[in-house]
Amino acid sequence: MNIQRFTDGRALSQDLARRMLAAIDRQPGLVLGLPTGRTPLPLYAALREQTPAAGTDWSAVRTFNLDEFVGLGASDRESYRAYMERELFAAVGVNPAHVGFLDGRAADPDAECGRYEEAIAAAGGIDLMILGIGANGHIGFNEPATGLHARTHRARLQPGTRAANAALFGGDISRVPEEALSMGMATILRARSVILMATGAGKAAAVDAMIRGPITTMLPASFLQLHPDVTVMVDLAASPR
Repeated sequence: MNIQRFTDGRALSQDLARRMLAAIDRQPGLVLGLPTGRTPLPLYAALREQTPAAGTDWSAVRTFNLDEFVGLGASDRESYRAYMERELFAAVGVNPAHVGFLDGRAADPDAECGRYEEAIAAAGGIDLMILGIGANGHIGFNEPATGLHARTHRARLQPGTRAANAALFGGDISRVPEEALSMGMATILRARSVILMATGAGKAAAVDAMIRGPITTMLPASFLQLHPDVTVMVDLAASPR
């Protein structure tokens, strides 16, 4: 893994935004895998800020987000689809027809997961996957467990993960859905290039274990050790020992 350290989350986000815009300029039809949650908010702010100045055209970019809450759809303010529209898509001009998203309101979640896998394959796969990491080492909603799902699947969220997402629900953890649909580990690892961002002291132990520890299903991010092109971008607080 290529480890890159930054003084703080803002510097990290500004640098990553520049890299992403340069990648789009080189490859206008870039297929992006995108995260949600708190960590990428400064990144999306940087992309909103830098896109007009750079003159980058997002109209041919395709996006696939990592996950969505079960029971929530695009019209629900708390959904990750609504989050992405607020934080990025509308501001930079992503073509709505090019947005790939899991439907948390799908009548058949298993069929929806299969559809999503097919949509990613039809797009030619993900060129650049942007990831965060949970304090327990989860990526997407692949939680620590005795076994991990390879493909997009329905996942039960651990209490810490629900607590980390409570801000989307007015700080009320009881309103956070107990399940989500998430890309699986093999789906993530099939991306051609991966950049993981981590900020804050609360992520330091997970980052250190991801880099130095054994590959284990109890720390799903450790499977990134198997990928040939991973960059880990951390601020000083989250930096591994």
